[in-house]
Amino acid sequence: MTDPASPTPNSTLVTAWKAATATLKAGRIDSPSIDARLLLEVATGATRTDILADPYRAVTAGQQAALDAYVERRLRREPVSRILGRKGFWKIMLNVTPDVLSPRPDTEAILDVVMLAFPPHRAFEMIDLGTGSGAILLATLAERAGARGVGTDISSEALAVAKENAANLDLDDRATFLRTEWAAGFGDDSFDLVVSNPPYIPSGDIPGLDPEVRDHDPLLALDGGPDGLTAYRELAPEIRRILRPDGIFAVEIGWDQGPQVKALFEAAGFEGVIVVKDLSDRDRVVTNGPDPRTNPVPKM
Repeated sequence: MTDPASPTPNSTLVTAWKAATATLKAGRIDSPSIDARLLLEVATGATRTDILADPYRAVTAGQQAALDAYVERRLRREPVSRILGRKGFWKIMLNVTPDVLSPRPDTEAILDVVMLAFPPHRAFEMIDLGTGSGAILLATLAERAGARGVGTDISSEALAVAKENAANLDLDDRATFLRTEWAAGFGDDSFDLVVSNPPYIPSGDIPGLDPEVRDHDPLLALDGGPDGLTAYRELAPEIRRILRPDGIFAVEIGWDQGPQVKALFEAAGFEGVIVVKDLSDRDRVVTNGPDPRTNPVPKM
């Protein structure tokens, strides 16, 4: 019987990484090298630095078996974040479960707006509507020590994940979470900043999504109704109600929804509404705040 703690013949960090990469590439997985490295790190307890600085460290039979199991799951189109139960977002690491949307780099475009609109050390109050894992709220609080915030969600399971993430990041003294629909229960003119990444996929488009999204993200966080705009019709007047007169809002949108969502917020009474592009040069955020693509965040 093989001892799981004994080295696998000729298996090292670098050979295991290369083999896993080749397997994922053959399986037509996007970013096979990055995915293989992330899975290898967890399977072996190695860091990225270890893999680069000590590439010929032996991999044990147990570690190889764990890596092989992870790779098999990835080949079945399970996202790395679901396999590992965590996902990096902005500068923080978050726990993710099947009850929350796995945070994506696209959503960081909201943080670009927020960082420019609210300079360091400014005190402000914010709310994240449909907070999920707490990604936007917690990434903001981690960057802005003077900020306090609330995350709302209708999913008790999602709120449990968000609370755990806040505690892990030592932000639970500045973050509060509440089960409610959008901003129900909050008074007028309550917040300096309102953010949201609502569901915006048209219902009919969901069956055609990548399996990583369709089969692993909660439907509640994806389905935006027949035209994908249901949430924005609800959010625009609510955000107008709870936002202070000089406040900023920023909501994520689908890449082809800019004009429609902009019009909904203008109809709700907002002025100076713009559409901000993400790093892929696609429309990604509707806001009444600054455009980081034309006014980049100054280096502090």
